[in-house]
Amino acid sequence: MGTPVQAIDLSDPELYRAGQAEKCWSELRATGPVHRNRRPRGDFWAVLAHQEITTVLKDATTFGSEQGMRLDHSPQATAMSAGNMLIVTDPPKHGQLRRIINSAFTPRMVRRLEDNMRTTVNELLDRAVGEPTCEFTEIAAWLPVSVICDMLGVPKQDWPFMLDRTRTAFGANGEQSDPMAVAEAHVDILTYYEDLAARRRREPADDIVTALVNGRVDDRPLTEEEIFLNCDGLISGGNETTRHATVGGLLAFVDHPDQWRRLRAEPSLLAPAVQEILRYTSPALHVLRTASAPADLGGVRIEAGDELALFLAAGNRDETVFPDPDTFDITRSGGRHLTFATGTHFCLGSALATKELEIMFEQLAARVTEPVSVEPARRMASNLIWGYESAPVRLA
Repeated sequence: MGTPVQAIDLSDPELYRAGQAEKCWSELRATGPVHRNRRPRGDFWAVLAHQEITTVLKDATTFGSEQGMRLDHSPQATAMSAGNMLIVTDPPKHGQLRRIINSAFTPRMVRRLEDNMRTTVNELLDRAVGEPTCEFTEIAAWLPVSVICDMLGVPKQDWPFMLDRTRTAFGANGEQSDPMAVAEAHVDILTYYEDLAARRRREPADDIVTALVNGRVDDRPLTEEEIFLNCDGLISGGNETTRHATVGGLLAFVDHPDQWRRLRAEPSLLAPAVQEILRYTSPALHVLRTASAPADLGGVRIEAGDELALFLAAGNRDETVFPDPDTFDITRSGGRHLTFATGTHFCLGSALATKELEIMFEQLAARVTEPVSVEPARRMASNLIWGYESAPVRLA
């Protein structure tokens, strides 16, 4: 890379597009689990080891979320969301919001969601399998959007609209999107959910919007702002992880055809294969925490007000927890990956995301003899999402 590893800026989006991150993490972690990342727009602590990331995530009192959940966040947007949106809310209110959203996951709703997943996957693969080439990022985008729409209560005829708006709003093409187009997409999404919330007050259903409009925090109804912000957060979180894990998982099998053959021969390996996909692809690169008090972490002194970027993807490549971590091995056991974080902010949709991946790769393994890259995949330039702009493949 030329530049000494200690001088590399881990917030540089091009580091992740160029595929250099894993080497940086490993070399830095060999000298210590926590590093001061110096840069002109503000220093931060980069936490790169599984144990120290876990320590921070499990201590919401010392390391809070309400000052922002990502590097270079907008102070204005954070101020508006803090204490209102689940991912930027600390206990005790975090627990109250989480319980409201969890209340929507009735057995009937979960069965409906799983039926929808199977129908959607089969429809997608009916169109893609056997074609000379398909853009797999397009295939992977449809499943999580359909599940999120169903979960929130969006009628099926509106799913194409929501797919278009979410792909624009949440950066399907990396960080090169037109800021005006992104803002317009967010407005369209929030306007849609304003109308849907009004409808659900008149016509309750088995969905999260119904739970939010009927939910109470501190013995009061949720405000319109709290409802819309949490819809927005659920769309973003549910969309990104599954989409990029699906693409990254298929590309991992392209690069490791022996693992694909093994999965096809031994369907019982599906569950561990999905956990390895989640570890290996690790779509959420980092989450941010801000120290509320001085603390010692990984041999360094953290001061109140310091920002800590917890590189979840680096923790998932920690050699002390995952032997030979850069190898994709669907028989891997032991070690709990951090793809869904842990502690207070453990991913609300982790079970759904896991089920989406299980159904997708179960059907791919049943129907595809060999996935082949038609041309090299292109990674996104992003320090938040470790994902792909393009992945042309042939599903033979």
